[in-house]
Formats: sequence, C-alpha cells, structure tokens
Amino acid sequence: MKSSRLLEMLLLLQARGQVTAAELAERLEVSPRTVYRDAEALSSAGVPIYTERGRAGGIRLLPGYRTDVTGLTQDEARALFVLTTGGAQEDLGLGTAARSAILKVMRAVPEPFRPAAAATSQRILVDPAGWMRPPDPVGALGVLQGAVFTDRRLRLRYRSSGQGSASVRVVDPYGLVCKAGIWYLVADSGGEPRLFRVSRVASAVVAEEPVRRRAGIELAEVWSSLRREVEDRPAPLEVVVRVRREWLDLFGRMSAAHLDGPLPQAAGEWTQVRLRYPGVMAARPLLSFGANVEVVSPASVRADLAAVAAEIVDQYSNVRLG
Repeated sequence: MKSSRLLEMLLLLQARGQVTAAELAERLEVSPRTVYRDAEALSSAGVPIYTERGRAGGIRLLPGYRTDVTGLTQDEARALFVLTTGGAQEDLGLGTAARSAILKVMRAVPEPFRPAAAATSQRILVDPAGWMRPPDPVGALGVLQGAVFTDRRLRLRYRSSGQGSASVRVVDPYGLVCKAGIWYLVADSGGEPRLFRVSRVASAVVAEEPVRRRAGIELAEVWSSLRREVEDRPAPLEVVVRVRREWLDLFGRMSAAHLDGPLPQAAGEWTQVRLRYPGVMAARPLLSFGANVEVVSPASVRADLAAVAAEIVDQYSNVRLG
C-alpha cells in the first residue's frame, strides 16, 4: 500500500509541480504528517523532492524532473482500455486521436500486463447509444466545442421542444455532455443554467466576447443540478395498464423512461403497471404492443387509443391480399 501511495504522490507532483500537503493528504486519504514522511522517503530514494513552508508553500519536485515509471497495475491497465467505441470521440472529431492514444498507452503499459490490456479492448465493448433509436444529429457540435475550449460566448438559433421555429439566444457555455448518445450544451442563459440539446441547434456562432460564467461554478455541478430537475419532475399524466406475463420484461425495457417506480413482478396472466406521460397523445406508442397491453385508466387515454386504432382499421380495411 505504501509503495502504491508513494508512486501516486510522485505522479501527482510530476503532473502539477507543487501541491499542498493538505491537498495531497486528502487525495491520498492519509494525514498531512504521513504526507511529509512519504516525501522524506521519496527524497531518500533519490527523488529531487522538497517542501516549502508557509501559506503559499507545499511539496514540489525539482523543475524539469521526469520519470518514465507508469506505475500501472494490471487492473489499471485494463481500466484504460474499457473505452467507448466510436460514439463521443467520433462526434468530437477525435476518433483517430483516441485510437492513436490507445496505441501509445499500450506501449507504456508494463510488459506483463499488455496481454490483459489487449484482451480487454477485444472482449469489452461500451456502446452508449440507446436501443431502437436513430443517431441524434450533431451538426453544430464542432462550433460549440470551439466555444467551450476557447471560453467564448455563443449566439445560438435554437428550437425548443414543442416550438416550430428557432429563436436567438446568447449563452455562456460551461461545457458539453454526452448522455446515452445524445449531446447537450450546458450553459447560462440570462444568468440562469439551461440545457440545450445539440440536435435542436439550428446555427451557432462563436462570439468575440469572453464567456461570463458564474464564479466558482463548474460543469459537473451545473449538469448535476439540471439532471435532477429533469429526473425529479414527474410527467403529469398517470396511466395504468395491464400487461400479459410473457410481454412484461420487454414492456419494462421499452417503457423504462415512463415507469412510475420499479417494474412490478409478474402476478398471474396479467400484471398492472403504472406509467407517466406528458400528455394523452404521448401514450400512443402503447398501441405497438397490440392486445398484449391494455390501458385501464384514464378514460381519456383509452378513448384516444381506440380512436387511433379505428383509424388504422379503416385505413387498411380495403386492402386486398394478392
């Protein structure tokens, strides 16, 4: 454990130059006293490490010192190769760079662990896209990425959900998030955090003025807050259905986004399931299950599905089988 901790300290100092004892103690999950003892151990081993006392002090490596030791364990080497295939890297134009980086990392992996790392890349595949859903267009992603990395404001023409035309917004981006294969821009609009789906961005222009983010706020914090708002806001329409036993698992997977709680266990030939939808017409995909799913309530959804089914019957009633 100590050797692993010493190596992690060395790599942290090599990456950062100078780090306070308190920060190292928090990162390594030890006391500041242990940090100083570890620093002495590294110094005794010939590592040019020294400490500076005072409020602005810390522990640092002699400028220019580098080590070629990767310190990778077998599990760490495997973890590096459990990467998303294509997906986000390709969308960002970094697919070739990602593949090149993997080859370079492979050369840095200790020889005994290379077979395990290579096997991981061949045996583990992470696919971020959802089932039975076409890829989300990412036309403006390159422009948005440019603004994010140059810390510039953005002028967007953006079409909100349910709107037929786009409106102009000036936003201050925190960054980009790819969730389940769908890209979002996280930004402040009028000083308030907002989520913009990239596929709804009609056009984007990087402004000359610098971004105006709220002080001390980072992307992960804003994303977490916005995600909770979406997940904690239940759809207003509660729909109760009953599902045939042999269709229950498939129904649960295909309707996961609308389940009002965990999927119940099968109870006899039919199982009652509660769902939530934003409106009556949003429940129409239930028709795809045919007679294997029946809406129990509300009456408005039953009536709407009956009307749609009647239209379908009427449309195909004159079809001749040849």
